[in-house]
Amino acid sequence: MSKYNFYAGPAILPQEALDQAKQAVIDFDNMGLSILEISHRSKNFVAVMDRAEALVRELYNVNDEYAILFLSGGASTQFFMAPMNLLNENETAGYLDTGTWASKAIKEAKAFGNIDVLASSKEENYCYYPKDYAVPNNLKYLHLTSNNTIYGTQLHVWPDTDVPLVCDMSSDIFSCEIPLEKFDLIYAGAQKNMGPAGVTLVIVKRGILDKVDRYIPTILRYSTHDEKKSMYNTPPVFPIYVSMLTMEWILKNGGVNDMYERNKAKANLLYNEIDRNTLFYNNINREDRSLMNVTFHMHNEGQLADFISFAEKRNCVGLKGHRSIGGLRASIYNAMSLEGVQALVDTMAEFEKQNA
Repeated sequence: MSKYNFYAGPAILPQEALDQAKQAVIDFDNMGLSILEISHRSKNFVAVMDRAEALVRELYNVNDEYAILFLSGGASTQFFMAPMNLLNENETAGYLDTGTWASKAIKEAKAFGNIDVLASSKEENYCYYPKDYAVPNNLKYLHLTSNNTIYGTQLHVWPDTDVPLVCDMSSDIFSCEIPLEKFDLIYAGAQKNMGPAGVTLVIVKRGILDKVDRYIPTILRYSTHDEKKSMYNTPPVFPIYVSMLTMEWILKNGGVNDMYERNKAKANLLYNEIDRNTLFYNNINREDRSLMNVTFHMHNEGQLADFISFAEKRNCVGLKGHRSIGGLRASIYNAMSLEGVQALVDTMAEFEKQNA
């Protein structure tokens, strides 16, 4: 029996994408070569890049006003690359501090301009997404983290503001529809909901590029990668290919709207069991609960290791919470099936019967 993969990232991928990727490692596109060894400038891989871009545009209805980039360096590189490209030293950007990765983004951005932290949930251990804050009209942009992987919160209603948005969507990209017109820039490390580790998706409005006064190294300029179609240097070939396969799977299965309906059903199933079960609890504000990363704890922490072992024997793996907060975490990204979540729910109920 296959295992149900609840790891937060690198995370679950569609089986269909894995099967195609496996074949491509041996023989890609009937070339007699592995995709791991072909030229990134070959017509076969250029076709992959073109298709990957086309899929992003189709899934999110992205027009030519925006560039689609496939970069290396992970989302953490975007913590400094975004303000470096968008923010002058005498300008101010707003940030929300909603978790570990948002906090890291704030730290890096301070090197490039004035940073106004408009709201933070840190004092409450990031158990909610801040809502009661004002957005000054003079901000160059407002930076958000749409889903907080470690703490299990998610932004479900976008701020009502005309200030352009910059957003880290690493852990919920393609999980629901978004109002693209609100954003100047979206970035997402692939390894949580789009593909394997090694590539970062950037969707950036072309009209905002090359407007800062500072010198920016060539490879760190978004416009460089736009002009060179993400091939200024050798791109992460295999991660881009598997991301393309994953996006094909999303499109084939109804696109982001259908993903959202499936994700809601999975999350509701799991949260209902957590709320019902006498051994477990969730401390996140209900309206801010993540559909991607469900964090929960045990009333008796002494039972934690036993439950994880119990779950692993029933093929539910990757449930240990992040080291910074402990507890449990079930990541239920697009590729996680309802069957997998049901298996976890059944495991929790069975553990309760034996240990309550």
